[in-house]
Amino acid sequence: MSLAGSSDVRGALASAPGGKVTPPRRARRGSGRRVKRWNFDRVTLFIVFLGLPLAIFLIFVISPFIQAAWYALTNFGGFSPTYQFTGPANFIKLLGDQGVLNAFLNNVILALVVPIVTIAIALAFASAVTVAGPSIGPIRGIRGSSFYRVVSFFPYVIPAIIIGIVWSGVLDPSHGILNAVLTSLGLPFDDFAWLGDPATARISLIFVMVWAFVGFYMVLFVASIKSVPAEIYEAARLDGASRMRMTFSITIPQIRDSIQTAYVYLGITALDAYVYAQGLTTSGPATTQVVPQKILLNLFHNGQAGYASAIGVASALVTLLFALVVFSIARAARGRDEGRA
Repeated sequence: MSLAGSSDVRGALASAPGGKVTPPRRARRGSGRRVKRWNFDRVTLFIVFLGLPLAIFLIFVISPFIQAAWYALTNFGGFSPTYQFTGPANFIKLLGDQGVLNAFLNNVILALVVPIVTIAIALAFASAVTVAGPSIGPIRGIRGSSFYRVVSFFPYVIPAIIIGIVWSGVLDPSHGILNAVLTSLGLPFDDFAWLGDPATARISLIFVMVWAFVGFYMVLFVASIKSVPAEIYEAARLDGASRMRMTFSITIPQIRDSIQTAYVYLGITALDAYVYAQGLTTSGPATTQVVPQKILLNLFHNGQAGYASAIGVASALVTLLFALVVFSIARAARGRDEGRA
């Protein structure tokens, strides 16, 4: 700016009403950003993309949970409009109900075993179809990887209840194909009750759930591995790193967020597991009974809606605690790695 221009500006400021120097509007605001005004388009955008989803979440998620928490403090029977406030009596009863505690234990075991086994198998398959190909040439998966990817995804598109019913037929002691095949091989499995024996019923339930989930999480890990630059694998291969070394030193650290997300979703599903347990066996041994079955039993068979609500609230708190523990462990591990770096 020239000196003449500067003097003109000072003169204009000095000639302001009252002799006071009034700074320009933009200088007075400091940031120089324009204030956005609320118009019809902006209000509509907020209503459709923020207000409507929030209203649906409050009505269909938060409101039923608050209602269930209230019923858990009463002796509500589910059908009579009259009930009394009983305080923590239902939760005290829950702590002494061995059947419900066993169901919680079963769900916790499923939440610990199913995610680990599923993620390990899915990660092995994903590595095989992406980076486990020939050692010469560009980084690629094994031959026919596209076919394996499509076939492995098939179980996930089948409804869970259908999976449970089909596998209950396969594991049937009298007419199941599994016992027929094992017997034809000379093994003593004639009329063996896979879902009736407590020692094998839980293993069978875990196997069916893993079989149902492996394909989806394999595809998820394949997409994550594809996002890792191929140059990293090529440099590791030139340094003489083995397939196992590249998996633990490159693949897993690079897709850690996807693994964490998979573990949380699998754990939450395992903390439910109602459809698979009900589809495999309606009234199987105690090792296959899960919490949702106990909720429905007390709600519809025993007419104790208040007690069923207490079980549901406890199950929701266990699920939230599980997610909190997983995220805390992942955050601590990430912070330790960053500290080493």
